[in-house]
Amino acid sequence: MGKTKKVAPEAEEAPEAAPEVKVTLNPICTPLASRKLSKKLYKCVKKAVKVKNIRRGVKEVQKFINKGEKGIVVLAGDTLPIDVYCHLPVMCEDRNLPYAYIPSKTDLGSSAGSKRPTCVILIKPHADYQEAYDECEQEVSSLPKPL
Repeated sequence: MGKTKKVAPEAEEAPEAAPEVKVTLNPICTPLASRKLSKKLYKCVKKAVKVKNIRRGVKEVQKFINKGEKGIVVLAGDTLPIDVYCHLPVMCEDRNLPYAYIPSKTDLGSSAGSKRPTCVILIKPHADYQEAYDECEQEVSSLPKPL
């Protein structure tokens, strides 16, 4: 008389782990930061945001690079179309600014305290996080530059 609900055998098994997210990188992503360096850069961005010492977005970063501002330029490797920011590495090389690509614009935006993805951030030096900044700058400068 009473209805019994049959459970599918697949539902009884333990839930699967979340699938690993694969990021598609642009062909111009050189030098790409290692996972360890990416974490250091994210931490440095978080510290810079606390003292409001970053520039975010293509237009703002480009404007302050042209004005001669110094810092580390962090670019997201999964930005499409490439034409949006492909001129920034050349500008950085002309002005001897260290720059590196990281895999995800979503992670870059969230480390900057934003809900929106960000494709470029300029981290400016500051006394509050000088040690972390110097370490990141040294590692980014030692990355091999593209031909």
